[in-house]
Amino acid sequence: VLVWSLMMFSSLLFCNLIRPSLLDETIDKDVRDTFYNQFGTVERAYYTFIEITFSGGWPTIARPLVAEISGGYAFFFAIYITLILFALFRI
Repeated sequence: VLVWSLMMFSSLLFCNLIRPSLLDETIDKDVRDTFYNQFGTVERAYYTFIEITFSGGWPTIARPLVAEISGGYAFFFAIYITLILFALFRI
């Protein structure tokens, strides 16, 4: 239950964090469309966080965000991965 709660909270938070970047017209439209498909709504963000958590492919999702939008997202993903791995393997 803890893992699912953390994933839901993270997807809600991240969906709100990325919204200004999705509306920023200085960022390339293809980049914004890609990130909208991954994080544009709560449902999409939650599905993406399920992929991040269970597929082990989180760098392929996180790295373009950090490179294309903001390095601040690296801090978010570092905390998220640390908390989820702790919750999955320690509790």
